[in-house]
Amino acid sequence: MENKARILSFYDCFLIAGVTVTSIVYSMVTRTFDLTGLMAGITGVVCVVLVAKGSIWNYLFGIVNVSLYAWISYKASLYGDAALNALYYFPMQFIGIWQWRKLGAESSNQVRARRLNAWQRIGVFVSAVFLIAAFGFLLRTFGDPQPFKDSATTVLSIIAQILMALAFMEQWLFWIITNIISIIMWAVCIAGGEPHAELMLIMWVFYLLNSLNGCRVWLRLSR
Repeated sequence: MENKARILSFYDCFLIAGVTVTSIVYSMVTRTFDLTGLMAGITGVVCVVLVAKGSIWNYLFGIVNVSLYAWISYKASLYGDAALNALYYFPMQFIGIWQWRKLGAESSNQVRARRLNAWQRIGVFVSAVFLIAAFGFLLRTFGDPQPFKDSATTVLSIIAQILMALAFMEQWLFWIITNIISIIMWAVCIAGGEPHAELMLIMWVFYLLNSLNGCRVWLRLSR
């Protein structure tokens, strides 16, 4: 990656400032102060912005974000997301640091982007469809209020995180789909009066904006 990629762009600053200001304004309007939701949103957006830049420092912010998000999801009865963050995302932060150092980030703090071949893409897609259906039925038996949306975000996030740790560009396609489904899921939670839901919706909107930018950047960097 080029050295200039290390510098935050105007768009990156917009995303970080946007989620911070929007969350604070929301707290002022509603006369509530949700420190957990605020910290989850800010650290989450900083994390994904750094992922889009290919910076290994994203994992430090990721550790804080996934810990807070796991707690928030559990309180909202989104057990798939809670388990995903606590049992998978959290340890994957440390695995990601180790893997990215192997893929070139040890000396430059930035990783070399690459792409899947055609057969790998087909295999990943078929696996995703099967796992979403299977996990969705399982979550429904446990009383998850949104089993298949929760399943989709869980399975797609697992696949995206693996592709992210291995520095494959295709991670962003899965992140974009996950972001869209998560926005819908948290909108439903807002209607149900779940705590932290509004700030989580704000966070996922900015995640989506970053994923679109990350896809654009990594398409170029993985050529």
